[in-house]
Amino acid sequence: MRSGEARPARAHRRGFTLIELIVVMAIVALLVSIAAPRYFNSVERARETTLRSSLATLRDAIDRYAADRGRYPGSLQELVDARYLRSVPEDPLTGRKDGWVLVAPPPDAVLTGPVADVRSGAAGRSRDGGLYAEW
Repeated sequence: MRSGEARPARAHRRGFTLIELIVVMAIVALLVSIAAPRYFNSVERARETTLRSSLATLRDAIDRYAADRGRYPGSLQELVDARYLRSVPEDPLTGRKDGWVLVAPPPDAVLTGPVADVRSGAAGRSRDGGLYAEW
């Protein structure tokens, strides 16, 4: 523009107004409030499914070891050393490999050994109301 010309009354400004930003933020908040509970429920459901799978794998390995050797294993690491497991799985609820609770056989059991069963060391209840420690 030349110095002698008049400027237009309103120049084109780039950007958003405060009202536009508030409307967009309200829409985003609404969408997040709808999606977040579903996300957290699916994460919890996946952890429980993984726990059930890990328990089934561990129990199967203990049973196979007992059938082959005539006794229960001394530890979960013994199952790994004997190649019944590749590694001790992580408890998905506690996030630890050493968080498993080892259950001894009943006193009148035919087989001997300290590990006849395994349970999760996680505290709390599952989505269906049962205790994780009882699975």
